[in-house]
Order: sequence, then structure tokens, then C-alpha cells
Amino acid sequence: MIQLRMLEHRLLRYLGITLGCLIASCSINLFLVPAHLLTGGATGIAIIVYYLAQLPIGLQTFAYNIPLLAAAWKTLGRGYTFDVIIGTAIFSFCLDFTRFLNAYAPVNDIMLAAIFGGVFNGIGYGIVFRMNGSTGGFDIIGAIVKKYYSLNMGGVIFGFNCLIMLVAGFLFGVAPAMFTLICMYMNAMVTDKVIAGFNSRKAVLIVSNQSEHIAEAIMEVGRGVTFLHGQGAFTRRERNVVFVVVTLTQVAKIKMIANAIDRDAFMIIMSANEVMGRGFSSPGIRVGNVIKRYGRKDEEDEG
Repeated sequence: MIQLRMLEHRLLRYLGITLGCLIASCSINLFLVPAHLLTGGATGIAIIVYYLAQLPIGLQTFAYNIPLLAAAWKTLGRGYTFDVIIGTAIFSFCLDFTRFLNAYAPVNDIMLAAIFGGVFNGIGYGIVFRMNGSTGGFDIIGAIVKKYYSLNMGGVIFGFNCLIMLVAGFLFGVAPAMFTLICMYMNAMVTDKVIAGFNSRKAVLIVSNQSEHIAEAIMEVGRGVTFLHGQGAFTRRERNVVFVVVTLTQVAKIKMIANAIDRDAFMIIMSANEVMGRGFSSPGIRVGNVIKRYGRKDEEDEG
């Protein structure tokens, strides 16, 4: 039973990576290439060479990743490298497979191309990263540098992308490089949003002498509550802290309940980017080794 679930999860994961690569590739060929814009990483270098010599972007991307993949195999291990090889191969194939979209550019304005190219790129890359995948490129360099020099991975990748922008500015002018920066910014923003999840919720902590009554009232409106143990640092008085996760539309209800029962209640409302479990979203794809080690007894018996 566990082996079957692992196979299903792996299949769904690779389907998700393929979907993300396809979206990102369509975005590059629909918006960026017709507008003479770039993207980051090894693909950015491939696009520069494409503008100069018309060499296929996907084939170049895969070729540039070969030495990086070899370095990753030696330094980061086979497990990490195997997933990156799959992601790089799928992405490279999709780039050349969707090349015909160059002729169907939906916008002629370079600003719109930069914005929409960045948005759809971000959606594609976000799906890939959410599936714990990678398309190779500077991600590998960042991971290697982080391992040996403890440098921030995002900073390393940003530094290499800045070098690409300098080369692009020298070859094609300042304006395309500046629009490319807008595209990269949109890409990063949307990627982070997709990775974090769109099912944003609010986590509420309520400290009150009437915590039991507040919890009962909250449960009556259909929301589960957890008590956390708390102790006042000054008074040394122990009390239960109400912890509840709610949707955005339920925040006002929780505030009204707490204020109605205890006007002196201390309340903290925090953003929760992603909530998984009963009553919210279902859990994502699990890591195979963790399932093997911590799988429920009843599942092991069934297997």
C-alpha cells in the first residue's frame, strides 16, 4: 500500500514538474523572445546566443547544464542531481518544442511582454519548485556555493543574473536590459506566491482569563481550537492560550467573539501562507523515505 502511494506521489510530482516547465517555456517563447527580452540563469545565456546566432534555446540550455550537473553529481550527491537532470531535460525539451509560439506573440508592447512574461514564468517556475523540482542552471551553482562557502543561495543567483544583465545591456542596449529586470522582478514575486500557496489563512493567538469560554464560542461557529500552555513572565500565572487558524472572512468573527467575552483579551493575528490538514487543504506530496519510516501502522498492515 505504501509503495503504491509512493509511486502515485512520484508520478504526480513529475507531471507537476512537466506542467511547470511547459508553462515557463510557453511564456519565454510567447512573450520574451518576440520582445527581445531575457530571463535569468543558463536559459538567459542561451537566449543571448540565440539572438546572435539563432541556435536552439532548449538545446543550448541543456548543453550549458552538463558541466553544472557533473559538478552537482560530485559535490551534492546523486539524489539531488537525478531530480535536477530530469527537470533540466524536460525544460530544455519544452523550450524547443514550443519554439513555434514565437510567431504568435499576443502583445507588441515591450512593457506588457515583460510583465506577462514574468508572471507566467513565475507560475511555471513556482509549480516546478513547489513540486521540489529544479530546472538546473544557476540553482546548481548557488547550491554548491552555499555548501562550501555558506553564502546565501538567492544572493549568489542574483549576482550571476546581474552579470547577464550587464552583458545584455552592452550587446543590445540599456532599455531591453531594464525591461528584463522588470520581468525578473515579476517572475520572483509570482514564484514566491505560488510556492507559498494561494490558500492564505490567518493564525490567531488569544491570551485571556476567559480562554475556555472564548474557545467554546469559536467552536460553535465551526472552527477548531487548540489550547497552548502559557505563563505570565511577571505574575507567573499559568493560563491557556487560544490558538485558531481561520479564513480571512472569519477574522472579524473571532475578534467580535473575543471582545464580547473579554474586553481585555490580548490578541495576535498573523498571516499563515499555507495551511494543510483537516478543514483546510490536503497535504502535498510526501518524501518517500519519510513515508517508509513513519507510515501509519494500519497502512503497513494493509501492505
